Amino acid sequence: MTAEKKTEAAPKGAATATGSTRKAWTPKSTVDVVLEQIGKQEKRVTDLQRALDAEKTSLNKLLQAKKILEAS
Repeated sequence: MTAEKKTEAAPKGAATATGSTRKAWTPKSTVDVVLEQIGKQEKRVTDLQRALDAEKTSLNKLLQAKKILEAS
């Protein structure tokens, strides 16, 4: 039981048959990193604000229903 060697092994990171290659990695500056983090945090805050507004609307509807039920 011997293992057979592959005759045509493609090296890691080689270009695909379509000829497309990956761009070389360029490190981001600290300014770019911080600006990216600020953008992500702003998006999270916006999403949370929308969710909070929806929850407040739902709570107001339930409180109105509670007033109607208590008045009966």
